[in-house]
Amino acid sequence: MTLKIVFFFSFLFCVCMHRNLARNNFTGNLPYSIANMVSLGYLNVSHNSLSQSVGDFFANLVGLATLDLSLNNFSGDIPNSFTSLNNLSSLYVQNNQLTGSLNVLTGLPLTTLNVANNHFNGWIPHELSSIHTFIYDGNAFKNGPAPPPPPYNPPPPGRSDKNHNHSGSGTHPERSDGKSHDSKKGLTVGALVGIILGSVVVALIILLALAFCIRKNKREDRVARASGGSLTVPTSNVNTEMQEQRVKSVATITDLKPPPAEILVVDRLHNKNGSIKRIKSPITATPYTVATLQTATNSFSQEFLVGEGSLGRVYRADFPNGKIMAIKKIDNAALSLQEEDNFLEAVSNMSRLRHPNIVTLAGYCAEHGQRLLVYEHIGNGSLHDILHFAEDGSNTLTWNARVRVALGTARALEYLHEVCLPSVVHRNFKSANILLDEELNPHLSDCGLAALTPNTERQVSTQMVGSFGYSAPEFALSGVYTVKSDVYSFGVVMLELLTGRKPLDSSRVRSEQSLVRWAAPQLHDIDALAKMVDPALNGMYPAKSLSRFADIIALCVQPEPEFRPPMSEVVQALVRLVQRASVVKRRSSDESGFSYKTPDHEAIDMSF
Repeated sequence: MTLKIVFFFSFLFCVCMHRNLARNNFTGNLPYSIANMVSLGYLNVSHNSLSQSVGDFFANLVGLATLDLSLNNFSGDIPNSFTSLNNLSSLYVQNNQLTGSLNVLTGLPLTTLNVANNHFNGWIPHELSSIHTFIYDGNAFKNGPAPPPPPYNPPPPGRSDKNHNHSGSGTHPERSDGKSHDSKKGLTVGALVGIILGSVVVALIILLALAFCIRKNKREDRVARASGGSLTVPTSNVNTEMQEQRVKSVATITDLKPPPAEILVVDRLHNKNGSIKRIKSPITATPYTVATLQTATNSFSQEFLVGEGSLGRVYRADFPNGKIMAIKKIDNAALSLQEEDNFLEAVSNMSRLRHPNIVTLAGYCAEHGQRLLVYEHIGNGSLHDILHFAEDGSNTLTWNARVRVALGTARALEYLHEVCLPSVVHRNFKSANILLDEELNPHLSDCGLAALTPNTERQVSTQMVGSFGYSAPEFALSGVYTVKSDVYSFGVVMLELLTGRKPLDSSRVRSEQSLVRWAAPQLHDIDALAKMVDPALNGMYPAKSLSRFADIIALCVQPEPEFRPPMSEVVQALVRLVQRASVVKRRSSDESGFSYKTPDHEAIDMSF
């Protein structure tokens, strides 16, 4: 399914709450926008070629009564969000490649369920035996329904369930008279008497032990008071040692399998006023002293300054071991008191973000009232500088390099939005925060800094002014910012890559000052699109790749956030774009990602 079909597919869901889309040629997977169709009552997408896993976005579809996903190529388990389908009476998923168990369906008011010809396994849950029409053959279920909790006695042979219209290899035994299957499982009178007498004896022993312990503790307390309390010290030491041993044991278990970014251990920190502050830890970044960072930056001198953002300035740091790092010196005026207290919690979260296209937080400093972040140094500048402030044309990014930058940053956002739990919203996605290394691989910076959002005055004066051209309409109107707002900002950066223009440029004529307003209406016009391309490319780009690139942009910069695709779909589209690209004749300079202008250009076939 092309992205255009995905958009059309999503639009159909938005305008109709009873939709039959069966027997089409749809491919790909279900659109994420289904999650917002809260009034959807009937959905039939059977007899298509939909694949991948069934998206886990059904939590809000409480009115859905009939769902037909049959005769597709869906794989994976039934999503957990199916448990929220409180009105689902008919479910058809037969003839797919689904796996796992049917446990998520046990609490649904189903009257018809068809799961035939999949790869389900395990026991068939007891709760499903009451479904009037239940078809489950062609799977790898264990013979018969799931056994009840122990103790369990198998039913006598020859019993079968004839009350329901079931189809499959298993049976559902059930007594029609409501009596027990085994008349011998009741306890005899002698056994009951023995149990009672045994319980009484055990209770007496416990009472005697408690009385002995109480008398012994009182005696020790009297001796301790008589000797000035000397006996309390060893007791305290023993308790402390036992507690430390428990902590060490937990740490040992934790070290065997480090927790992922979304699992954080809670620890305690003493504040300056003596109170105890709970923070998320451990912090995997290295702690630095102010003195060490001052030495590495020559006391944060102007010559080491490399940039400035909404939270403070960024300095280059040269350490004695030859390592070069980037230091973000947080301006305390940009933080409220509460935000200062949350600094270590934010550092803990940021230090756990691990992705090849995200700048790694290597260290931090939180002493003497200073707040500093230590990042790995990416030495080739930002995408913004290369696109808009190149001194000459010798370092112009080729089309292939621009596509790679888009794909790498899309993967970074996909990791933040869809891998991290809870999702991490960037809030300040722009080309100035995309750093390029020597191989022109992109590295997204400032990830996780949204937790240290500046106060209102500072935000208006710096962040809003600097990022207004990237801001989604819903943020500009209401201040609401979500992962879909990041998707919009990503679309603006893709426009920068395509056109070489800034998001806002007051030096241009009024109709072209806003990049999105000027470019969006022309993205599907092939002739206009060719005129929009960055002149620095000198026409060296594949036309079909350019058109597909523009299609992705059009989806990302839609005014309505619910129509924008999730970043996983954007990544898939960019991957397909790269895979389809076949450059028959390429300049040797293309290998480095830069194009070099020469007086005479060779004829290059860059079609697909």
